[in-house]
Amino acid sequence: MTSTQQLPSVDDVRTALKAVYDPEIKKPITELGMVKDVEVGSDGVVTVGIYLTVAGCPLKATLTNDTTEAVKKLPGVNDVRVELDVMSDEQRTELRKSLRGDAAEPVIPFAQPGSLTRVYCVASGKGGVGKSSVTVNLAAAMAERGLSVGVVDADIYGHSVPRMLGAREKPTKVDTMIMPPQAHGVKVISIGMFTPGNTPVVWRGPMLHRALQQFLADVFWGDLDILLLDLPPGTGDIAISVAQLIPNAEILVVTTPQQAAAEVAERAGAIALQTRQRVAGVIENMSWLETPDGQKMEIFGSGGGQSVADSLSKSVGSTVPLLGQVPMDPRVVSNGDAGTPIVLAEPDAPASLVLKEAAKKLTVRARGLAGMMLNVTPAGR
Repeated sequence: MTSTQQLPSVDDVRTALKAVYDPEIKKPITELGMVKDVEVGSDGVVTVGIYLTVAGCPLKATLTNDTTEAVKKLPGVNDVRVELDVMSDEQRTELRKSLRGDAAEPVIPFAQPGSLTRVYCVASGKGGVGKSSVTVNLAAAMAERGLSVGVVDADIYGHSVPRMLGAREKPTKVDTMIMPPQAHGVKVISIGMFTPGNTPVVWRGPMLHRALQQFLADVFWGDLDILLLDLPPGTGDIAISVAQLIPNAEILVVTTPQQAAAEVAERAGAIALQTRQRVAGVIENMSWLETPDGQKMEIFGSGGGQSVADSLSKSVGSTVPLLGQVPMDPRVVSNGDAGTPIVLAEPDAPASLVLKEAAKKLTVRARGLAGMMLNVTPAGR
């Protein structure tokens, strides 16, 4: 009779489960109260009971696979069975409190003193300059650099970020907390995830403000390095709401080379003078089209991006850099429609190289007060 291998203890299994992270919350399931029970059979079969946060959890297969793989590594384990259950309302409330605290009203973490999340509002004076495509490519490039990145599709009327980022899942709700879906390592939320089909959103100012507030406060973003907000064109309600809700947000202006577009873009950046926000820089999109013989065809003229950067530098009293000139490339459009940003699908394309360099500049820039609008007044005599 051969000696049987020693079986793992229940504690051994629970220790192994510390390596299993909830795919949405990014914390060990042992810390989140998601391990219901553990049984170790005499035949080496380990049964693990897991609580899902909600019945329709879109990532339960991932959770099951990760649990199985972690426990299988233990010596003496012949098989792993994962039994799924659903948290009660009380358990979800406790989970929400452990993650967000017990405040009666959710707070916006990015507006709190000491927040280390960089918030960039991607703005443009007019539509059609490629603001959303710049946003999703910057987000994907930043995530690829190993940063924790979130995107708020704040263009309530013209939302397009989910499609361009390939975010097809719906958000899930844990108590009063919304879990954002992820795509290409980027967390994303959009009003389009809450409306059926292609239904238009017909809202006025106060409802827009409330929706944005919910996206920032009710969504569980976790510990983000970067949050990008894709703003609607112009200087309307949403731009004002962002300045009120996240005063430390910085403005990133997108324009085309056309002088008429540049003049409008300057207004979008100049809102920083009134809201006392910092202008992080300017990105010129659709700068030229490279012809088959290697020539640069400047379809929309030239100089608009530098013109906006120079004008804003003069207005705010500090250097506003031109972060890059993105050439026209049909693959930006086709990859956006397919849900894979060009920086990931065609990393060596000229447009990708410019966008990745702009993302690098925005992520490695040192923190400080340089260029920040400070609300101070000289003392009277």
